[in-house]
Amino acid sequence: MSQATKAKFLESGRFHQQLKARVEDVVGGSSYVWGWKHNIFHHSHPNVTGLDEDIDIQPLCRLAPGQRSSGAHRFQHFYIWVLYGLLPLKWHFIDDFRNLISGRIGQQKMPRPTGWKLAGVLGGKVLFIGWALVVPALFHPLWQVALGYALTSFVLGVTLSTVFQLAHCVEEAEFREVPRDSLTFPREWAVHQVETTVDFARGNSLLSWYLGGLNFQVEHHLFPRVSHLHYPALSRIVEQTCREHGVRYRSQRGLGAALRSHVRWLKRMGQPVLGGAT
Repeated sequence: MSQATKAKFLESGRFHQQLKARVEDVVGGSSYVWGWKHNIFHHSHPNVTGLDEDIDIQPLCRLAPGQRSSGAHRFQHFYIWVLYGLLPLKWHFIDDFRNLISGRIGQQKMPRPTGWKLAGVLGGKVLFIGWALVVPALFHPLWQVALGYALTSFVLGVTLSTVFQLAHCVEEAEFREVPRDSLTFPREWAVHQVETTVDFARGNSLLSWYLGGLNFQVEHHLFPRVSHLHYPALSRIVEQTCREHGVRYRSQRGLGAALRSHVRWLKRMGQPVLGGAT
């Protein structure tokens, strides 16, 4: 393959990645903010208190041992599902704008977009509001439009949140805190990814198709640029490699087992005496 052909191939790949990212803008999120929040911050430090905002629902819930607890958290395994359902509403109309204005995601700094990047973020929001709310309101009563958006976004929020929580906020996953006396974490990057992440229902091909392979979160974290179609085969290789090198690899047998583990973890974190955080 000539250098010119390689350059065209790489450029085509970047174009398709950017095009796929823009789909998120169309459905109400911000691909720019998501790129920093998920692709960079979460994938760099999964389950690290203070660096991974995906495990931070403070002060409403406590998902990690290093987080503060309150008496209300003892009931979080009941009410957290409502918060999951409200995620898209908060994401679409609050979080993205707050992150853009503050230039921060949680405790980490994010460069504010300018020029065409800023135009893309704002244009995506306008496009989403237009097709999801304004256009339907031209043909249907406003209450029906609002109810339709509320129901669909609630289902999306519960589904999306649960999928990611089953991979990280379960009994089998490890949680870490930022080292106080060192600039580096005690574990290597790949080992950290494996030990803070859990696969589930690896043998359920229908669920894997529906989730786009996100039930193979270990492989997703280790090989984010590899197609999810390869995750089932990769998972066997990763598991064997971990076994050979003494790295703890965990996988829940089914969806039900993963859900039960998540609920048990919520109950444990709801007890103020655990974890040492008050």
